[in-house]
Amino acid sequence: MSFSVNWHTLLEEADELPSDAVLVTPLSHTPFRISETQEHRIIVDYVEKDETRPLQREQFETLFRRVHDEPNQEFALDRLPPDAEPFATVWSLHPRMEIDEDAGIIRQNDLETTTQIATTGDEDEETERTEPDLQVYSDALLLTDALERHDVDTFGDIETDTLVDLYTMLSDVQRSANDLRKEVADVILSRLHHDQPVSGQFGSVQRTARRQRSLKDEETVLNALEAAGIDRERVTSVDRDKVDDALEVTELSETDLYDIESTEYVRKADVDEETKETRLQGLKDRLVASDADDDEVQQLQDEIAELEDRIEELTSFDSGASYHTSSATE
Repeated sequence: MSFSVNWHTLLEEADELPSDAVLVTPLSHTPFRISETQEHRIIVDYVEKDETRPLQREQFETLFRRVHDEPNQEFALDRLPPDAEPFATVWSLHPRMEIDEDAGIIRQNDLETTTQIATTGDEDEETERTEPDLQVYSDALLLTDALERHDVDTFGDIETDTLVDLYTMLSDVQRSANDLRKEVADVILSRLHHDQPVSGQFGSVQRTARRQRSLKDEETVLNALEAAGIDRERVTSVDRDKVDDALEVTELSETDLYDIESTEYVRKADVDEETKETRLQGLKDRLVASDADDDEVQQLQDEIAELEDRIEELTSFDSGASYHTSSATE
């Protein structure tokens, strides 16, 4: 596809950006906004400094040619000239161009890609935290809290009941994560149409196939093999279910017919859902409080600490202490 067609696609994508959308350069992580698009240039404003800069079409074309001419249609970001990072960032708005920061490249892709758009700190503060209605979120939140409260580098020093709680939460996270992983995989699979990897910010996925075989009914298999000159005895084997049935009606022991190896392991036996829910609600409340202004949170914590001290003072008893009550005559 010609540069002219790609250029006008890029202009269209830039025009569709929200006015407050912030782009970030891949190496220096400098934030900027697109303030105006014109036929021969794109004008950007840097967020952290009072500077406006026109990005000329000719320079976009130079970067496009360099990417397109590479054998894998990939261009190393550290080969960019000084101050050329914004060109790569803006190019990533194009549905066929993407930046892989981990690999340090900008590449042209046959599949449509997504663009990472940052927001300013003020916008983050105004965004209300939303809690996803997912079991894995709750399980992971509980596990994160437990890992923060215990020194997991020395499991041998942790009390048994705490280890049991950690194991239970790890098991819950594994189960709920696997369920969610399958749901996500089903959606991704419907969008992948060939074996080429598709990348996100943290990794890539690829459509693959797994071949599974199951024998047809016994008579069909044996007849087909006999017709091909294979004796039945060569492919018949001991049926485990029939062996177990025979054990029940004979005096043979299990060890006469089986090699037995015992392996011990831990299995989750029960989960105290009520305790989990109570702890979880406390963590959620704490997350909400952490979104508030730091001074307000600190003041609330000081008031709670003061109240706890007063309660401790009123409810404690010291046999060596003397008590004095003021009277009106003093």
